[in-house]
Amino acid sequence: MTSFTVTRHVRATATDTWNTLVDWPRHGDWVPLTEVRVVTDRPDGVGATFVARTGLGPLGFDDPMEVVAWEPPSGDDRGDRPGRCEIVKHGRVVHGSAWFTVTPLPGRRCRVVWVEDVEVSPRRVTRYAGPLLSLSGRAIFGATLRGMARSLESAG
Repeated sequence: MTSFTVTRHVRATATDTWNTLVDWPRHGDWVPLTEVRVVTDRPDGVGATFVARTGLGPLGFDDPMEVVAWEPPSGDDRGDRPGRCEIVKHGRVVHGSAWFTVTPLPGRRCRVVWVEDVEVSPRRVTRYAGPLLSLSGRAIFGATLRGMARSLESAG
């Protein structure tokens, strides 16, 4: 397994940030060469399933995911309970888990912490290229959270 963590402070409420992060198809707006589609009736809550298709044309892979923990933030004020969502990845190429928290901060701001704990098939790729995968994962998800934050901050 390789793991990485990305943290981003966002000038938007925890509720607005949570709602943006769990709008799974919107992730395609910020993740390069990726389109996300929800495959269950409900897009939210435990049991929601979605697939991220990453690639260009026929060259790509599907990353199917399922929500296994879902707890939205209890409010937007400092001291309110943070939101937490946990996802399990069931793909042939990428498998493992990811989770994020959205913590309310003073001044209508919040902090997002995103953690990935994944393996890439074939598994020996992860074993030998783990540090490179972790570095590239931090870079990609850092850019993703920056794009999400810019989108939210410009709308607010």
